[in-house]
Amino acid sequence: MSGTNYQAFHNEGDSQQTDGLSVQVAGTVPPVGFSGQQQAPRPPNHGQYQTPVPVGGAAGVYHQQPGVPVQGKAEMMPMPTGIPGCPPGLEYLAHLDQLLVHQQIELAEIFLNVEFENKYVVKNSLGQQVYFASEESECCERVWCGHQRGFLFHITDNMGQEVLRVTRQFKCCAGCSWCADNDHCSLFVAVESPPGTVIGYVKQTQSWVSPRFDVLTADQECALKIQGHWCHCQTVCCTEDIEFKIFTNDLQTEVGKVSKQWGGWVRESFTKADNFGVQFPQDMDVKVKATLLASTFLIDFMYFKHRKKNKNDSPPFYLYGVDFP
Repeated sequence: MSGTNYQAFHNEGDSQQTDGLSVQVAGTVPPVGFSGQQQAPRPPNHGQYQTPVPVGGAAGVYHQQPGVPVQGKAEMMPMPTGIPGCPPGLEYLAHLDQLLVHQQIELAEIFLNVEFENKYVVKNSLGQQVYFASEESECCERVWCGHQRGFLFHITDNMGQEVLRVTRQFKCCAGCSWCADNDHCSLFVAVESPPGTVIGYVKQTQSWVSPRFDVLTADQECALKIQGHWCHCQTVCCTEDIEFKIFTNDLQTEVGKVSKQWGGWVRESFTKADNFGVQFPQDMDVKVKATLLASTFLIDFMYFKHRKKNKNDSPPFYLYGVDFP
């Protein structure tokens, strides 16, 4: 991938065997009822993104792996049964018609005003965690390129298994909706499930005012279209959701939407964390549902991350893919 060299990380588990006893490694959470008795070691998860994720961001707060439940903090969606022909891990989406994508607040970003790799919790309408998404990107691109950087999102289920991978290449001069009529000037994400097998794309398309995207299959056939409003302003005086409506390929029928939700004055003013909602028909193909989930990351980076790049600056006005102070 141009501009970014991604590689998978290896984790040999969270426990070690010492004299027949299971010893917890620092930075992990002992299971409920742990008494120091002998336990079977966890098998290694090869090829997964296993960097521990700080919870809360404060000193002394424990860490845990992406997608693993925070005991006493989050409720997990029960694991569904397997579905023939469904990529492993996407069974969660089979009976859902809505997803909530909540970005975690990084306290270090607030005080240091430095961009860190983003992390999102994906929940169902009941508030149960379905997936955990963690960004992997180059430090220099985050510092110098900001929201235009390339990224790789690892999306894991509640067992810590990577079920989705969302990739965007870094492009120096791209994103302007006027020029998005070719692959060199338009931004897009590729969606893989399982990692290494492409199941779809979300590609920016040319428009004069309103943002537009095509939701493509693995064969790059257009399955759905996404259209947003030209104004992306959201303040204490205008707290309505900013909607990106999902249409059939002929633009005749609205079948869902991607919504940037108002997170409250404090969250919107002092943090870079955004909340999104995705709605779609329950009987939609799980691969298309997963591609729509990936569209939230592309939309977030293109239209909302730039507005919070400096908490001390007044929010810029964004139109046609260009920042105006």
